[in-house]
Amino acid sequence: MQLISHTEHTTLTHDHLLTLPNDADPTQQSLQDVQTIELHFPKFTDGRAFSQALMLRRRCGFKGDIRATGDVLIDQLSQMQRCGFSSAVLRADQDIAKGRELLSHFSAFYQGDVTQPQPLFAR
Repeated sequence: MQLISHTEHTTLTHDHLLTLPNDADPTQQSLQDVQTIELHFPKFTDGRAFSQALMLRRRCGFKGDIRATGDVLIDQLSQMQRCGFSSAVLRADQDIAKGRELLSHFSAFYQGDVTQPQPLFAR
């Protein structure tokens, strides 16, 4: 997962970008020519963007970048990655180095997820 600082995000170019509010239905969006989809977390306790990412990967077959924005904490990164996020713009007070360290803690998960659909016992 690519981690992006809050200040880096303001300098990124946004070609072929789709920004979805967290109450939008991803299955109703035209994804033609879209390379990056930004899903917003208005506060860390609002998890609707997790469901949107999962729908984009599983139901819509979206293969591009799904980026988390908003109130993104490093504590959420592992779950974001497992739901289909490929990048995250961290909240201004979050440490990218610590986020990378937390992402490396687990080499495998027992349950299946978007990145590895088969559960550990079936691999």
